Amino acid sequence: QVQLVESGGGLVQAGDSLRLSCAASGRTFSSYVMGWFRQAPGKEREFVAAISWSGGTLRYADNVKGRFTISRDNAKNTVYLQMASLKPEDTAVYYCAVRVASTNYYSPANYAYWGQGTQVTVSS
Repeated sequence: QVQLVESGGGLVQAGDSLRLSCAASGRTFSSYVMGWFRQAPGKEREFVAAISWSGGTLRYADNVKGRFTISRDNAKNTVYLQMASLKPEDTAVYYCAVRVASTNYYSPANYAYWGQGTQVTVSS
């Protein structure tokens, strides 16, 4: 079992930056691909970014590429999402999760052990 706790969300203005953190406990964190997803009101949960266990493979959604950076510190059992040039359409609850099925990085169905989420609100 893995427990995940997200933090770092908040209310910011368009163009600002935020860094989200996801702290993991339980099973060996460093063995897993970790992903960030987000869900806006009335919308489905969507993929944001993912990182392999070594940090050598990174994946981003097209709408955040060049603005968001995912990273991890296995010694601290933490994965980060650095968000820059935020836009109002980035407003959502952001979740981290552990990939448990290796078919692809992008589908929420391949992830488990979801955290409770952290709210990011970007005002225009």
